Amino acid sequence: MANPKYKTSRSRRDKRRTHKHRTAPTISTCPQCQEVKKPHHACMSCGTYNGREIVTVQEI
Repeated sequence: MANPKYKTSRSRRDKRRTHKHRTAPTISTCPQCQEVKKPHHACMSCGTYNGREIVTVQEI
């Protein structure tokens, strides 16, 4: 198994990790009820997707 010949500096290590960061989830609004939802998913409050009712939502 290969072993490193030299110690990796903090600068080189951190350059490798530049793309490893968290991003905020993308959200969009439902055209029917104006609630926030994930894009390309059915709305959890009204149950519609692409203008059609996909899921029947029960009122509590």
